[in-house]
Amino acid sequence: MTADLASLQEQIKEECLILRRLQGEIGQVIVGQTDVIEKIMVGLLAGGHVLLEGLPGLAKTLTFRTLADVIQASFQRIQFTPDLLPADLVGTTIYNPQSAQFTVKKGPLFANLVLADEINRAPAKVQSALLEAMQERQVTLGEHTFKLPNPFLVMATQNPIEQEGTYPLPEAQVDRFMLKIKVDYPTREEESLIIDRMTAGTAPTTSPVLDCERLLKIRALLPQVYLDPRVKNYILDLVFATREPEKYRLPNLKGMLAYGASPRASLALAQAARAFAMLRGRAHATPDDVKSIGYDVLRHRVQPSFEAEAEEKTSETLLREIFDRVEVP
Repeated sequence: MTADLASLQEQIKEECLILRRLQGEIGQVIVGQTDVIEKIMVGLLAGGHVLLEGLPGLAKTLTFRTLADVIQASFQRIQFTPDLLPADLVGTTIYNPQSAQFTVKKGPLFANLVLADEINRAPAKVQSALLEAMQERQVTLGEHTFKLPNPFLVMATQNPIEQEGTYPLPEAQVDRFMLKIKVDYPTREEESLIIDRMTAGTAPTTSPVLDCERLLKIRALLPQVYLDPRVKNYILDLVFATREPEKYRLPNLKGMLAYGASPRASLALAQAARAFAMLRGRAHATPDDVKSIGYDVLRHRVQPSFEAEAEEKTSETLLREIFDRVEVP
């Protein structure tokens, strides 16, 4: 290990203690869901947007609101509905007859953490406005463009069951989410603790752990996390196996994928693996980091074909075959 890498290792170990404290504070409010919280923190560290999929009542909103509290970030929740307009997100210009000038009234997107609740209930024009914010970190109001605050993170939620009155998200927008995280039911023991905690008469509280300025300093370490060429090639093998499975000893998947993952998936997987390594207190990413976060990076970026759906194969089952068969360095 070089002197530079050893110095970086010490820095990351120190920052990891803060990140663990942050997770612990969130755990004061959220029972269980440790895997979900950890993966949201991967998105936070890597600067990637997060899509949460789960049934109502699984504390998706509460998790994100609690995260905003412990990092002292501004927070806005937007309930997506079919009658939502782009101006409800980005804001609008208001004419002042006294001064004969237009003044800008900024919308809820001008926050560090934005919760887009039930994102698939809004029409295409609203999705288009959100897409610009997610990709460019800016919004356009009239003739002017405004930069969004830094850090800026969108966490969207969607219900996997109730599809009446929903609009399928465009592939271009889905691809902008670094992670798609599945949220499942708590265990019986966890749910028992939820009852005790939430019916105690006093709501659980948290203490701030860091602020946005400190978060940005921690983020600045991410590009320095070492990504070995063999780990990089493993990432490329996984992504290319979704496009050309027959070249990776997966001939049974040929024709099963309508389309594979884009180059943005390779970038996201490399960044997410680095962030996952940081959360583990390491200055280098490993193949296990890639595997740990790989499903969340890729599950929304591959589409089963009609033939696969006829055989009741989902993106999850197809990815499982890819991760099982692609050689690990």
